[in-house]
Amino acid sequence: MPPDTLPAAAPAAERDRYVVIGHPVAHSRSPFIHAAFAEATGQALHYDRLEAPLDGFAATLQAFADSREGPPGVRGPARGCNVTVPFKFEARALALRCTERARLAGAANTLRREDGGWAADNTDGAGLVRDIEHNAGRPLAGRRVLLLGAGGAAAGALGALLQARPARLRVVNRTPDKARALADRHADWAAACGVALEAGPLDDPGEGHDVVVNASASSLHGVAEPLDARALGPGALALDMMYGPAADGFLAWAQRHGAQPRDGLGMLVEQAAEAFAWWRGVRPQTAPVLAALRAALPARG
Repeated sequence: MPPDTLPAAAPAAERDRYVVIGHPVAHSRSPFIHAAFAEATGQALHYDRLEAPLDGFAATLQAFADSREGPPGVRGPARGCNVTVPFKFEARALALRCTERARLAGAANTLRREDGGWAADNTDGAGLVRDIEHNAGRPLAGRRVLLLGAGGAAAGALGALLQARPARLRVVNRTPDKARALADRHADWAAACGVALEAGPLDDPGEGHDVVVNASASSLHGVAEPLDARALGPGALALDMMYGPAADGFLAWAQRHGAQPRDGLGMLVEQAAEAFAWWRGVRPQTAPVLAALRAALPARG
C-alpha cells in the first residue's frame, strides 16, 4: 500500500436506534438511563435526543422513522422513541395501534416501530405506581389519593393509580371542567377497579389524603402554596413528577406541612424501564441507575 494511502474506514456497526423527542429536550436524562439499561442487559442499541419544533412533531417523527443514520459512527434502523412534553397527545393520535393504557390515557410517551407504522404505549402511570409502592414503600391499596392536574401527565398516571386500587381518588385542577372530563373518561375503569373516583377544583382538594401526586405545572411556575395543606393526611407522601430544582418548591411545601416529600426522579427511571422492556423484551434493574442519578443531583437547600 502506498504510504499516503489510508485504509478504508470500517463500516459502522449496525445498532437499533432510539430517541427521546420533545421541546425542549436538551435537559433529558433519558440517554443516560437507556445507555445504562442497555449496558446492564447486553442490548446493542443507541439512544439520543431529538428536538422537534412545536409545530413539527409529525415531520420530525417521520424523518426519524425513515432514517438509518444517527450521530457520526452510528447507523441502523429507527426502532422506537420516548415522547415528552408537549407532544404526548399528538404521539397517541399518530399511532396506528395503541396499548390499552395509552388508549385510556389518550396520550403516549413511548412509541415502537411495527409493520411500517408506530405502536403507542404510556408507561408513565406504571412508573409512578412502582416508584410509590416499591421505591417509597407506600402501598396504595385502600388509601386516599389526590392527583393534581388534568393534562398529559395526569392522564398518563390516572389509569395506573386506579389499578392500584386505592379506596378513593380525587382529581383536582385549576380548570375544574378538565378534571371532570379526565375523571369521566376513566369512570368505567374506576368502577372495574372498585375505586371511588371524584373530581373538582384545585381550591377544593378535600382533606386527609395519604398520597398527593402533583402532575400540574405549578412547580414550573414557582407556586409556593400549590394547594390547601389540609389535603395532606398525617405522614402523607407528597410526590412531584418534576425533579431537580423544578420540584424544590413543592417539596419544600410538603416538608413544611409534615409530609414526606418525593420528587419524580424515581418515576422517570421506572417508566423508562417499562418502556425498555416493551421495546427489548427484557426488564432492567432500576436501583443502580436511580442511585447514580440521585448522586448527580445537587442537594436541596
